[in-house]
Amino acid sequence: MIRRLCIIGVGLIGGSLARALRRAGAVGEVVGAGRNPQHLQQAQDLGVIDRWHTDLEAAVAGADMVVVCVPLGAMEAVFRAIAPALSDEAVLTDVGSAKGCVVAAARAAFGEVPPTLVPGHPIAGTERSGVAASFAELFEGRRVILTPLPETDDHAHAQVRAMWEATGAEVVDMDVALHDEVLAATSHLPHILAFATVDSLARMHDHEEIFRYAAGGFRDFTRIAGSDPVMWRDICLYNREAILEVLQRFEADLARVTKAIREADGETLLELFRHAKAARDAHEAMLREAENNGVRGEE
Repeated sequence: MIRRLCIIGVGLIGGSLARALRRAGAVGEVVGAGRNPQHLQQAQDLGVIDRWHTDLEAAVAGADMVVVCVPLGAMEAVFRAIAPALSDEAVLTDVGSAKGCVVAAARAAFGEVPPTLVPGHPIAGTERSGVAASFAELFEGRRVILTPLPETDDHAHAQVRAMWEATGAEVVDMDVALHDEVLAATSHLPHILAFATVDSLARMHDHEEIFRYAAGGFRDFTRIAGSDPVMWRDICLYNREAILEVLQRFEADLARVTKAIREADGETLLELFRHAKAARDAHEAMLREAENNGVRGEE
């Protein structure tokens, strides 16, 4: 059981983690931390946290588990702020959507990667943000990826794994670089395309008419463009090498589609659509099998 949990950044993910651990009886005291007193007070009023600090040193004092739930661009500053007060025994983890930059931020802030640092990434969320959107069931049946390093302490690794398992998540380990490559393709690219599609259409002079007649397919495809813009700006900047690689591959494929349409090449288009449908159907079958085993995909 976690005696004192400190969550830095009590939003959708941090708030849902606190709620889930409370429900499981896996945590004693929950301390919230962040820059906005109003948001922190709201979290306390909702019963998500027991108390809060805007002073990060005060917040982590005495904590045996610290979870950093801030945008990637703020990671190094948070690590530097908590370093003087962080106990040598305190386990430190995060929920960032890219891991290489988190490791680099820790190395810059602490001088070396602390053995108690266990980078993590829950593959869960909604397009809503803020602690008011948090709920205890968010991680049930979801995957949480941990990217332990060679210097990671086994006990710290086990504690973070146990924490996420208490929320109902399936926990898997993955190499840092592989994580960033996989997530660039499966999560970051789709979000970028959704944001870019909505922005492109919104810039058209008749965009109100366009959106008025948008059907379910448009809403399904662009739902994730309602996600937190600051978070996604930072993901693009801090996982840019992996994202650029997958974007370049996508640009080449899009150019092939454009060429086929321009040249009225129905055979190429049909082959592409059939191949995509078959891949999508296979993916859906895999997801259904995983769900039957209690594992859900990302929202």
